[in-house]
Amino acid sequence: MLCHQRLIDDLREVFVLNVPFGDLKVHYHSVKQEVDTAVKRVLESGYYILGPELKTFEENFAQYLGANYVVGCASGTEAIYLALVAAGVGQDDEVIVVAHTAVPTISAISMTGAQPVFVDIHPDTYVMDVTKVESKITARTKAIVPVHLYGQMVDLEPLMKLGADKGIPIIEDVAQATGAVYKKAQAGTTGAFGAFSFYPSKNLGAFGDGGAVCTNSTEGYERLLRLRNYGQSKRYYHDEIGINSRLDEIQSAILGAQLPHLTEWNARRKAIAARYTQGLRDVVFTPVEHNDHVFHLYVIQSGDRDGMQQYLSEKGVGTLIHYPVPAHLQKAYRYRDVNEGDLPVTEYATKRILSLPMFPQLSDEQVDYVIDQIKQYVQVNPAAKASQADFAAAKTVTSSVSPVKLR
Repeated sequence: MLCHQRLIDDLREVFVLNVPFGDLKVHYHSVKQEVDTAVKRVLESGYYILGPELKTFEENFAQYLGANYVVGCASGTEAIYLALVAAGVGQDDEVIVVAHTAVPTISAISMTGAQPVFVDIHPDTYVMDVTKVESKITARTKAIVPVHLYGQMVDLEPLMKLGADKGIPIIEDVAQATGAVYKKAQAGTTGAFGAFSFYPSKNLGAFGDGGAVCTNSTEGYERLLRLRNYGQSKRYYHDEIGINSRLDEIQSAILGAQLPHLTEWNARRKAIAARYTQGLRDVVFTPVEHNDHVFHLYVIQSGDRDGMQQYLSEKGVGTLIHYPVPAHLQKAYRYRDVNEGDLPVTEYATKRILSLPMFPQLSDEQVDYVIDQIKQYVQVNPAAKASQADFAAAKTVTSSVSPVKLR
């Protein structure tokens, strides 16, 4: 009996459960019948660009959001670009945005000819610290882009008031927060425009690139229609300079087939997040939910992030860092002359954050395995610990650029 138990213990020690960071193949098989039917319908129609599938998806997505209009486009990056141009942003204007975001947010600003003006983030939610925005406004400020990061929304109410007082439009980057709600309003519907990404791993993802812009403005909607299609008001009549940024019929059909599942998928993401938090809140710094959170990503902080990531990789757990280098320290944007130490909360977070596996098809067994491996690593390496009890200490970084030591 003793030998039998020892064998079980030995097997447990060497057993490695593969937990990928994401699994798009598993996702496809969960909706295979609906997606295959949708793709076949498009292929047999012979209509591939700006057709009925796009129109149907735009209408259904607008209804889901509670918005007046949705305009599909080729990517989330171009969704932000189109929204900025539709809002009147152009050469040498300034756009206030966080540096802690995927660089495509900043790329879209650069595409307009405008300049990004970087603002710091909250230490608890990683989204724009709206109290820091007003000091960044100048005569050249033509838009503010709050990024709803990881699935959690920016505190929009004070930002909207500031924008209204200053005459500056708010353009929401909703790439990571499709389905999140703020004061009963869907993400993307509070500002002048909301820009969405349908990159495959998103909460609502295409099987390729795709994006969309929502708005409640008829004038904004009509301009978006022109801008995404070479500036045409009708075929071969170009009223302004536009681009080719169209959500094709196959991707529209695939998105339309998946849209009815979005609420269910977001609920599963929340359940996975709750399980992670229950198991890890006393071990690592877990997400703080100030607004509705749809957990595109589940991001922790550790006192030894790199060591923990390596350990988890050896144990078969996929992780990523979103994002290791903030935009203001990227080589492409050093010309903005924002130096290390200028955004202390952002820089502090990027040295500690780690994204754990998060997708709706993740099993409870896989989640528990990830939790167990993190606990084991912290047990042998106490320096990796960064629990919720350290939250107050983390906040002190907002008043000092000096490194903050957490236990």
